[in-house]
Amino acid sequence: MHTPDIKDLLLPSASKLKDALALIDKNAQGICFITTTGNKLAGILTDGDIRRCILNGTTLDVSVEKVMQTKFTALPVTTPQDVIQSKLSHEIRHIPLVDEQGAIVDYACFSRMHRTPIMQPLLNGNELAYLSDCIKTGWISSQGAYVKRFEKEFAEYCGAQYPVAVSNGTVALHLALAAFDIKAGDEVIVPDLTFAASINAIIYTGATPVLVDIDRTTWTLSVVDIEKNITSRTKAIMPVHLYGHASHMDEIMALAKKHNLLVIEDAAEAIGGKYKGKHVGGFGDAATFSFFGNKTITTGEGGMVFFKDKKAYEKAIVLRDHGMSKEKKYWHDLVGFNYRMTNMQAAIGCAQLERIDEFVEAKKKLAAFYDKILAETGQFILPPQESWAVNGYWLYTAVLKESATISRDTLMEKMLKNGVETRPAFYPLHQMPPYKNYPTKSTFQNSLYVSAQGISFPSSVNITQEELDNIAHALHAIFQNHHISA
Repeated sequence: MHTPDIKDLLLPSASKLKDALALIDKNAQGICFITTTGNKLAGILTDGDIRRCILNGTTLDVSVEKVMQTKFTALPVTTPQDVIQSKLSHEIRHIPLVDEQGAIVDYACFSRMHRTPIMQPLLNGNELAYLSDCIKTGWISSQGAYVKRFEKEFAEYCGAQYPVAVSNGTVALHLALAAFDIKAGDEVIVPDLTFAASINAIIYTGATPVLVDIDRTTWTLSVVDIEKNITSRTKAIMPVHLYGHASHMDEIMALAKKHNLLVIEDAAEAIGGKYKGKHVGGFGDAATFSFFGNKTITTGEGGMVFFKDKKAYEKAIVLRDHGMSKEKKYWHDLVGFNYRMTNMQAAIGCAQLERIDEFVEAKKKLAAFYDKILAETGQFILPPQESWAVNGYWLYTAVLKESATISRDTLMEKMLKNGVETRPAFYPLHQMPPYKNYPTKSTFQNSLYVSAQGISFPSSVNITQEELDNIAHALHAIFQNHHISA
């Protein structure tokens, strides 16, 4: 569903204010067009007009004709699009379009002419130049200078060592686990609320994933639940820095040391995130990142693994390249994988890295904007931001309070009618068919809550001020109108 059709904004002049209010709540546009015989446009009525009437003591049984605005901006339906766009503003958000007889046949608004996606990459730096270099020199596959450069520069940015660039973030996790010989009979602890790649990578090895609830404050692995789920078969813990906020790494590392466990950090969503002043990805035995098209920096598809142990790193290098010997061509020492990153992917990554500080700062500014707008509604729990962490805000995600005046899914539907794409939080893994029967001692109260009430907002680093204004206006109008109509 996108912006409403014109019929969803039309109201006969014989209607009452309560009819207008119901229509405005349904169309989520904050406005309706009052018509007479033949759909001729007689006036407009906004949610603000209705609120002012209520504050002045007017009842909802009053005719819309007594309240509607008769001075408004309307344009012929044949008006060129660029002219229509020039007339739209913060004050004039909707323009009725009429035919030669004055009948309304369509309308224009910012959200109808433009849709704000949940995420899109910014590729206006050196990406094209570096890709052209790959093509001109013929170095387009995994053999090329950009791969090593990208590994080196990203590791330096994160303060890590032993980097291995791979074809995507999911295989990064699998490679990390395989390099430590995680196999059938082993158990790996993973949070219940995360993207499925985390648990899938464990299953690829033949090991058993053990699902654990999240902490209600940080939305990352519950340290208490981790310890409850450690058994004699547990070999590793996989903390996920969900939506960009760091896990409780000191406590997790202490548990790992106590029980002699590996720690594999899933930092796919946490580029720019920090824990106690140090970039995430530098705490566990290995850490993985994703450079999918919606990540803070992208290579289209792509990922990377950091290792602390040189032997595990060297094994991962061999596994990444079919398990082929480094000394003897076409001789295979191991059953390996084709997980290599291409030189073209890495070239894009190098260009993206040149602007990473700019991108991370843009994420922080966007989060500050959302924090302010959402706090003003009084309907949300804002994203985690503990004093000991720096949230990377990969995808700005808040939780709608259980006391909210509107449901999460209704809010998403109404935002889409305003041209704003949103997304629900991830589903808890334990609810989905492939993962229902894995062992656990967790009850998942927190993952169920965040999943049911969580909503993600557009988080592109190149989102425009016009788009932000539209998001803010839509949010406020939706909650105000829904409250009045309720």
